[in-house]
Amino acid sequence: MKTTIYMVRHAQSPYDEGTERTRGLTAKGMADAEKITEMLKGEGIDVLISSPYRRAILSIEGAAQYLGLEITVFEELREKHFSDQMIGDEQLWLAIQESFNDFSHTMPGGESNADCQFRAISIISAILKANAGKKIAIGTHGMIMTLMMNYFDSTYGFQFLRKLSKPDLYKLTFEDSELIEVTRLWNE
Repeated sequence: MKTTIYMVRHAQSPYDEGTERTRGLTAKGMADAEKITEMLKGEGIDVLISSPYRRAILSIEGAAQYLGLEITVFEELREKHFSDQMIGDEQLWLAIQESFNDFSHTMPGGESNADCQFRAISIISAILKANAGKKIAIGTHGMIMTLMMNYFDSTYGFQFLRKLSKPDLYKLTFEDSELIEVTRLWNE
């Protein structure tokens, strides 16, 4: 039985240190979230799920309102915790690249790719089982989305992550629990 998951990477969000869970979307992010809503309207979405982070919820909230669906939030779908320390962009990208070379690699106080992927896949597996044959949209983040896709197909790794946009939209088609097709739907 075919099940479809639409991975919606959140739209542009203002970066304010210390507001990882609560930061919203920029004006451009809100406009792009409306575009995501338009794209999802005709897809026949049955279920909406999100990370607990506000920017992920806001990126699919318009679809929820249009479709008259509730958004179910799973804590396990939160973004990867990279580190407890402030890290510059260049250092962060080097550490992220290393984390794809060694899934057990962590930065100080951070979470490994292996741990992040494990917590997310436990939920995705349950979602696939509980919603077999349905179409599910998930409000998510770049790193955890990449790790979820990587679990099913190892070609989704560091280079894929680097190419993602905010927002981004991928349609994943599953036959039972096997990923059989991935299509990028977002057009910048």
